[in-house]
Amino acid sequence: MQIWRYRKVPDTELALGFPPAPAAAPAAPDPDWLRRDAPRDPAAPETITPSESDEPPSRGPSAAGVQERRRALARGVLIHRLMQSLPDIAPAHRADAARAHLARAGTEFSPDEQEGFVATVLGLLDDARFAPLFAPGSRAEVPIVGRLARPGRTPVAVSGQIDRLAVTDGEVLIADYKTNRPAPRTLAEVPETYIRQLALYRAVLRKLYPERPVRAVLVWTDVPDLMELSEEALDRAVTARMV
Repeated sequence: MQIWRYRKVPDTELALGFPPAPAAAPAAPDPDWLRRDAPRDPAAPETITPSESDEPPSRGPSAAGVQERRRALARGVLIHRLMQSLPDIAPAHRADAARAHLARAGTEFSPDEQEGFVATVLGLLDDARFAPLFAPGSRAEVPIVGRLARPGRTPVAVSGQIDRLAVTDGEVLIADYKTNRPAPRTLAEVPETYIRQLALYRAVLRKLYPERPVRAVLVWTDVPDLMELSEEALDRAVTARMV
């Protein structure tokens, strides 16, 4: 086994004729980044959850108003649940399935009120105008997450859930169910939060499906009716939120 020994050569050895030790190699220069401050971490994007504030304001602090509001919310939950689940059931069995669910979860409502809910939901599902939303391949309660750029500012992260999504070869259709009573009849009566919610979802989906138009509609269960939001209204809502 070979062993290397290193030692400093005294000047006396140099005087006796020993060869000088080879000069050490010059040290490599420090890299430029060593003396620079580390870059700042990018700013975290602002997160928007559009559906958090999509309910209209309460009608007032009175006991009667609070009770009415509570029942309206309970009614909305029941109808929303029926519209989420019934499209996956054969049409001939939907009415029985709806009544069975209401018998369990809707006990605070009278039998006549429950029948009204069944008629409302079945009417929506059977309406030809709503057919693409409930056709085979459409989906309920679809989570959506995306990031939207803002010139000169941090991006906006959008997180939410689409009530109904239908993707066809020619277009993308998104819908949000609303149980307002009475339901708005014109776009001017629609709460701005409702429009902004669908506008942000549409903006995210347009990045995912750039080759297809994305249409957004509000489904008013009280009428029932479908209100398609114009491209102009949706574009304005996104622009207002991004500034």
